[in-house]
Amino acid sequence: MIKDLATDVQGTTMGDPERSGGERSEAPRSGGSSMVERRSSGSGEKVPDPEVVARPKRRQFRAEYKLRILREADACKGTGEIGALLRREGLYSSHLVLWRRQREQAAHAQLKSRKRGPKPKAQDPRVKQLEREKARLERRLKHAETIIEIQKKVHELLGIPLKNLDSDEND
Repeated sequence: MIKDLATDVQGTTMGDPERSGGERSEAPRSGGSSMVERRSSGSGEKVPDPEVVARPKRRQFRAEYKLRILREADACKGTGEIGALLRREGLYSSHLVLWRRQREQAAHAQLKSRKRGPKPKAQDPRVKQLEREKARLERRLKHAETIIEIQKKVHELLGIPLKNLDSDEND
C-alpha cells in the first residue's frame, strides 16, 4: 500500500500510459438514468450518480424563518458572527439584504395611514365608462329640460297656445 501511495504522489511509472487517447475518466453526461450501476464487493446494489442535477429546485423560505434569521443577525455583535450564522443556515448575505428590504416595506405599508370604512370593491372598467356616459346624458337631459321650460314661458308670454302633449301620446 505504501508503494501504491508513492506511485500516486510521483505519478505513474515510466512507460505506462495513464489512459488511452479516447478514454474519459468521467461518466458520460447524457440524459440517461440518475443511478449508475457499480458493483462493489460483489453486491448488486445501485449507487446514486454524483452528477449535479441540471436544474436545482429553488429554495423557498417561510416568513417566520426569515424573521427569526433577521432577529438572530441583528443580535450578532462580534466579528464573524453573521458569517457563522449564514454558514450554519446555508444562506448568503444577499438573502439578508433582500429580507431586510422586505421587512422594511412591510413595516412601511403597516404604518401608512389608511382610509376608514370598507375597502372599495374592484370595478370593471366598463362600469366606469357607463357611469361617465350616464352622467353626460343626465347633463344633456337637464339642459334640454331647461330649454323646454324656457320655451313654455315664451309661449305663455306671447299668448301662443301649445299643443296638448297628452293627445300626441294617444295617436
